[in-house]
Amino acid sequence: MKLKSLVFALSAATIIAGNAFAQAPILIKFSHVVANDTPKGKAAERFKELAEKATKGRVKIEVYPNSTLYKDKEELEALQLGAVQMLAPSLAKFGPLGVKEFEVFDLPYIFPNKEVLYRVTEGPIGKDLFKKLEPKGITGLAYWDNGFKVMSANKPLHVPADFRGLKMRIQSSKVLDAQMRALGANPQVLAFSEVYQALQTGVVDGTENPPSNLYTQKMHEVQKHVTVSDHGYLGYAVIVNKKFWDGLPPDIRTALEGAMKDATKYANAIAQQENDSALAAVQKTGKTTIYRLNDKEKVEWRKALAPVQAQMADRIGKDLIAAVNKEAAALGQK
Repeated sequence: MKLKSLVFALSAATIIAGNAFAQAPILIKFSHVVANDTPKGKAAERFKELAEKATKGRVKIEVYPNSTLYKDKEELEALQLGAVQMLAPSLAKFGPLGVKEFEVFDLPYIFPNKEVLYRVTEGPIGKDLFKKLEPKGITGLAYWDNGFKVMSANKPLHVPADFRGLKMRIQSSKVLDAQMRALGANPQVLAFSEVYQALQTGVVDGTENPPSNLYTQKMHEVQKHVTVSDHGYLGYAVIVNKKFWDGLPPDIRTALEGAMKDATKYANAIAQQENDSALAAVQKTGKTTIYRLNDKEKVEWRKALAPVQAQMADRIGKDLIAAVNKEAAALGQK
């Protein structure tokens, strides 16, 4: 009798433990390299909130900002290995991964405004680009905006000649390398987490970033001049490990897709506002001069950078570049 009671008790405990295990939330580690108070950082937190609510706690999102888990060069490999499930890398990161078509986003002055940009990211071009990630074990979920970039240095940057000989930090991108060389600068590839110290110690002379990144990383403290050039775009792709994503229960995946859609609307809505606020905050410190290009200077910048599209055509794809330019032309922008 005692033996039967023991067996019954053990069986009951096993069932309880099994139920507890079955009900354990699915963990998604979401790693990124910028601060929490940037558009991407805020959007990641919004997604966490929406996803956990939409799945009624069946999914738990852990957000790791500011390169606390992985730096730029490490995070994509970590995702492919399954060490993290979700990232939001800048679009320039996919070139070194072998998907060179994403470098179309790095081309200087290819997006005259956000309307053209969204026609690309939300249309067939954006969807086709995501399909190219699947053979790498990656599923693309959304494009998050972070706005147009400014240039910064410890000297005024008003015309292309001002860049001559400067060591300018870039992300690992052949297009950005060509862009800086077209301006007469010497491009230096550095991880985002290393940029402040490199600027502070003179390892590099300047960099390019949307204002929100410049401000939240305190780069303005070690850069005396910022030029609002809007020469290039910085956006992110929210991506997941494909095997993990495909293995989720369909209802969970649907709920997460809905949460991502709402988080994307939020991310894109706040990007411009955050950049405008960051630029105002930089100006308020009095440590950095903010300069806006006049019409004549804009023409000089565009002329200097125009050859980059032709130089990168074979790498990125002539048809893809033409398709993006066609979207701009459809809106009467080029």
